[in-house]
Formats: sequence, C-alpha cells, structure tokens
Amino acid sequence: MTDYDVLRVFCGPTGGYGNELGVVRDGSALPERADRQALAAKLGFSETVFVDDPERGVIDIYTPSVRLPFAGHPCVGTAWLLDVPELVVPAGVVGARQDGEFCWVEARPEWPEPRTLRQYATPAEVDALDVPPPGEWVYAWAWEDEAAGRVRARAFPGRGDGIEEDEATGAAALQLTARLGRALNITQGKGSQLLTAPQPEGWVEVGGRVFLER
Repeated sequence: MTDYDVLRVFCGPTGGYGNELGVVRDGSALPERADRQALAAKLGFSETVFVDDPERGVIDIYTPSVRLPFAGHPCVGTAWLLDVPELVVPAGVVGARQDGEFCWVEARPEWPEPRTLRQYATPAEVDALDVPPPGEWVYAWAWEDEAAGRVRARAFPGRGDGIEEDEATGAAALQLTARLGRALNITQGKGSQLLTAPQPEGWVEVGGRVFLER
C-alpha cells in the first residue's frame, strides 16, 4: 500500500470534527492518473491529494470518482502539512498562509464545480434534511446570526460515489462567500468550522484548523 497521511481539516474550536483528507506526500509513487483514481476510490476519503512537488506545492486532487481542478479542504490541509506559501493546482495558483491556529488559502470561487446554494429559513431546517438522491451538488445553509455572519450548513455532493455528505467543504464556502459578499463563520456537518473573507478582485480566503490524524 502506498504511504499516506490522514489529516482532519476545518476542525471545531476544541479540535474535534473536521473533514478527513488523505495526502500521498510522494506523488511519484503513483504517477499515472488511473492509479491515483483507484487509490482515492480505495481509501474512500471525500478527497485524496498527491503531492508532485513539495517545494513548489504542486498537487493533484481526487475524489473517489473524479479528478478535481481545485478543492478547498484538500488545499487548506496540504498547505498546512507542507507549510508552503502557495499551492499549484490545475485551476491555478492558490495562495496560502498560516495565522495562529488557522491555515488559510486564497482561491477563486469559479474554480470548483458549481454548487446549488440552497438557503433555508432556520438552522433547524438544515439539521433536519435527509440526504438527497444523487445528481445535484447541494450546499444547504441558513443564517444562525446574520448580523455576525454566522452560518449553519450541510453539503451533499450528489456524485453517487459513497460520499453522501461532506463534513466540511471549502469550495462551497468560497462560493457562498462570493454570493453574499461578506466574511462568514460557518458551522458545517456535525461541528466543523470554516472561516471565510472576500478579497480584492474576486478572490476569497477560506481558513480553518488542521490536525494530523496519522
């Protein structure tokens, strides 16, 4: 089995929750896309990252079923792990920085695949949702405190690849931030925390806590 690290990204304030991420630090061990896709499917994380150049931050991202040009929680987790000022993904160059307990990345909200950003009236409605059938990528959200920018969210990728609900989704948080045009403090899934902030010229930052699981 190819060696890999497991991180939890966008952990809650006490270090719990977060979305698991697999990172293969030596991407040269699996240079072929088909082999990378097969390993990502076998590991079963919502995303698995292959590091092709640790010094330059060149990475390759896969879900269990598809290769992605960009994804939020893999970039935050890998930037933290490699401690680099930027990452290079197929979509472009992702800025990265460490700020105390948070790792931040800066990206464009149009890089990830479009999500259906579906607003509900209350957090209780979001909490009560059943997993929808595969097909549409849904980011369900509601204001917990609109004045403070606090949001309750859940994410349903809809790919039919075994990931019915994402615990923490940086790409969707970027898109919601771009739509609302303001900084957000998002509680997603069972208790993960994502912070976001709009940046000049249409860029958005997303940040969170990262822990090395194994």
